[in-house]
Amino acid sequence: MTDKETKTTTEMPTTYDPKSAEQKWYQYWVDGEYFKAGQRPDAKPYTIVIPPPNVTGMLHIGHAMDFTMQDILIRAKRMQGYDALWLPGTDHAGIATQTKVEQKLRAQGLSRYDLGREKFLEQVWEWKDHYANTIHEQWAKMGLSLDYSRERFTLDEGLSKSVKEVFVKLYNKGLIYRGKYIINWDPVARTALSDIEVEYKEVQGHLYHLSYPLKDGSGRIVVATTRPETMLGDTAIAVHPKDERYKDLIGKMVLLPIVNREIPIIADEYVDQEFGSGAVKITPAHDPNDFEVGLRHQLEQIIVMDDTGTMNDLAGKYEGLDRNDCRKEIVKDLQELGVLIQIEDHVHQVGHSERTGAVVEPYLSTQWFVKMKPLAERAIEVQKSGKGVNFVPDRFEKIYLHWIENVRDWCISRQLWWGHRIPAYYCESCGELHVSQDEVTVCSKCGGAELRQDDDVLDTWFSSALWPFSTLGWPDDSEDMKRFYSTNVLVTGYDIIYFWVARMIFTALEFTDQIPFQDVLLHGLVRDSEGRKMSKSLGNGVDPLEVIEQYGADAMRYMISTGSTPGQDLRFRWERVEQSRNFANKIWNASRFALMNLEGFTFENIDISGDLQTSDRWILHRLNETSRDITRLIDAYEFGETGRLLYNFIWDDLCDWYIEFAKLSLYGENEVVKNSTKSVLAYVLDRTLRLIHPFMPFITEEIWQHLPHEGDTITLASWPEYNKSFENQEAVNEMNTLMDIIRTVRNIRAEVNVPMSKKVELIVKASDENIFGIVSRNENYVKRFCNTSSFEIGMDIQAPEKSMTAVVTGAELYLPLAGLIDIAQEIERLEKEVQTLNAEVERVDKKLSNQGFVAKAPAKVIEEERAKQADYSDKRSKVLARIEELRG
Repeated sequence: MTDKETKTTTEMPTTYDPKSAEQKWYQYWVDGEYFKAGQRPDAKPYTIVIPPPNVTGMLHIGHAMDFTMQDILIRAKRMQGYDALWLPGTDHAGIATQTKVEQKLRAQGLSRYDLGREKFLEQVWEWKDHYANTIHEQWAKMGLSLDYSRERFTLDEGLSKSVKEVFVKLYNKGLIYRGKYIINWDPVARTALSDIEVEYKEVQGHLYHLSYPLKDGSGRIVVATTRPETMLGDTAIAVHPKDERYKDLIGKMVLLPIVNREIPIIADEYVDQEFGSGAVKITPAHDPNDFEVGLRHQLEQIIVMDDTGTMNDLAGKYEGLDRNDCRKEIVKDLQELGVLIQIEDHVHQVGHSERTGAVVEPYLSTQWFVKMKPLAERAIEVQKSGKGVNFVPDRFEKIYLHWIENVRDWCISRQLWWGHRIPAYYCESCGELHVSQDEVTVCSKCGGAELRQDDDVLDTWFSSALWPFSTLGWPDDSEDMKRFYSTNVLVTGYDIIYFWVARMIFTALEFTDQIPFQDVLLHGLVRDSEGRKMSKSLGNGVDPLEVIEQYGADAMRYMISTGSTPGQDLRFRWERVEQSRNFANKIWNASRFALMNLEGFTFENIDISGDLQTSDRWILHRLNETSRDITRLIDAYEFGETGRLLYNFIWDDLCDWYIEFAKLSLYGENEVVKNSTKSVLAYVLDRTLRLIHPFMPFITEEIWQHLPHEGDTITLASWPEYNKSFENQEAVNEMNTLMDIIRTVRNIRAEVNVPMSKKVELIVKASDENIFGIVSRNENYVKRFCNTSSFEIGMDIQAPEKSMTAVVTGAELYLPLAGLIDIAQEIERLEKEVQTLNAEVERVDKKLSNQGFVAKAPAKVIEEERAKQADYSDKRSKVLARIEELRG
């Protein structure tokens, strides 16, 4: 499309149209394979694997922030000459996706069981394909520079191979086992959940005090419970062995009300003597702590409800009731029997399924588990040795270590159909268990040919834990694995340290003997303008496509990437998106001006080696400083500070100062000066666009293609590097002096309401030869930007009478009043202002002298009135002093 001979002959439109530019340039980048890694074999690799979004629906604004940060890093590194790989992909999200599809079927009056496993999975794959395509469209709208040739899906063939390899190896090492344990059960999705898939919410409930009779008729023992329906599965009453109240009851039997089953009173240190009566019911099949007590005392495990939360045949007359309805019935019956002696209000934490919102049921079930301690020990050792992952911000390292040091075994089986099916096969003849990567068709123990694969699938996080290396071809010895692993940085939210980050670290250490990424950048959540978490129930979510439609992708990207610091939440405000859009327009307008003055100017015309103006040397110095600082800040993941520096450099230094100064040369008659200014303008604008390109890729490409340049795309243009020859403190000092004078004169004008269009007299008294030389050499700038009718500079000038005076570094400025204002009119205006201030002072004085007001008004109100009193009095004093000054 372009080459170094390209001339800037195409005039830029008056306004920037994001829609046409975004679609045009994204397709251009993809068609040109500019995002494809592996095309720079001699370059150093730099790798990011995308945190794969779930194929459950549309991407939200949190995704947009996460992905934009990664795109900034990968675009910057690509421009810095790295062989940069940003590997895209999506996650099958087992329970979340299956729940969505089941909801869709329920609306049609169907369940997955009506369809059967095979037909149901066909429906889920259709869902996956639809939303994967939608995600692709959103990635494109956001301008993400992903290497689509390497895209992966957590259920694709290669990742399935990785998952089976890991499962079998862990099983053979004794780190995966199958057993009966109390797990978190979702009765709506009808599947097990891991501990970190359970959200605890404070719920207003009740504490039920039950009086159980002793079998020998010698008395009763009182227990308290929040879940009376589980008493049907009680197999003991426990007391603390040192509790003097119950020492004579240990070993006795109790008659369990309603079912009249005999259960023992046991002693166990688990019991808290201070809570309730100090005696607790033990239900091993429906409480995790009771389960552990039951194992210690060989208690029977009685399951009284099924996997939908419905009471089963062991619940007696309550069979078929939902667990909540059962609670109501059993409470009524216990009251009639005189067993329920008290109900008190009780606020407690209740676990809810993260995906379906159902109240989680602690449930005794046969599941597959990973032994976490051995895997965690290696991860802890590496982290504490200083060779582990670098957490940004570093405070998250403590959170990570605390969790992994206290980790429990991980329940990895899920009673779902969508996911990686567990590679375990049971012989129907002898019951032998076979764990294998390949399908088992013959039993190695009895020779039987009837084998059944385990119906369960693996927890989604099991496959996601392998993502940094499974996506690169592991376990095969692939070229990508050798070149791009381990990855450089993981960018993700701080809310999934446990779910994902920790699991990726210990699996990577176990199977690749390397940490999976050097750095992990943890950002916060995107909240609404009031600081609330975005949710459907509040209706405060933001669709990134809506933001892009209204303001353009660049404005959205700039706002969400620069609006917070690492680890901190971002408040989404529409006015900040609008400010970012205005910033993009500022860049566009400045570029239009430059291009109007670069007509016919080619890349080969650019020459910045000659004798340059002060402003030219200054802007090169500032560009150099900015390039250095932005490179450092991006490497430190300080996107907020990067955005501030870019904004200040572009808006203030480049647009407000340099371009204004350049106009004098560009509109002048000196062709040598004019061409050198054109060269600097073209060079600086080109490098500035490169610096902001990772943040605003579309508008920068659109402008860059109009500039004289080398290469086909700014995406592959080299990153501006620090150039020592651009250092020029002399030019900085000169420009600082000039800008200080111009700003001060403009402030004086504003103070006395003199418009910039009106010419003024200006006298500058320099304190030394250096300042005198600076102002003298650049007096054309001073005259132009102060709009002077006359200008004088000297070192022994006397201050004229009746003048506005200001002091800047190295000089005094005088603006004779006669040239500024009509003194009589100004005095008249100031006297009216004094009258207004007198009235305000009198009003406040009167209020504060009113004892009734002072006695009754809140302290804050009185304080505010006294502040007003001081402010009005101060203003009045200054205006009176000004009047005296004018009267002379």
